[in-house]
Amino acid sequence: MTNTLTQTNLSQFTGSEQWYRHSLVRKVLYTDGAQYVAESGGAYWLLDEIAFSQSKPKIVAEEFQVWRLKVNADQAATFTCDDGNGRIVFTKRIDYTDFPLDEIAFYFTDNVIMLPSEY
Repeated sequence: MTNTLTQTNLSQFTGSEQWYRHSLVRKVLYTDGAQYVAESGGAYWLLDEIAFSQSKPKIVAEEFQVWRLKVNADQAATFTCDDGNGRIVFTKRIDYTDFPLDEIAFYFTDNVIMLPSEY
């Protein structure tokens, strides 16, 4: 699969016409934009990371979550969750990723993963 994800493509998502249900964490839904990132960027694993993390008490205590992936030049990455006010509640180092963007953010609230532009 060729990654076709670009920052420009993401600007088209300003709402969602369809909801997708996470296949393993059934209470978690995601939007058209999140689906597009997963499909076009080969990044279903990002949605999995967010969904699976909802079982951690420190994370689930936050009603509004901002998830950020920052990819370094060596293709290692840092995946963080903050409370929307910059207070980090979770950090994970990823040794290697082929994610096509240098960085991306998702919001998670009301059991829905979305792009910030879809909020």
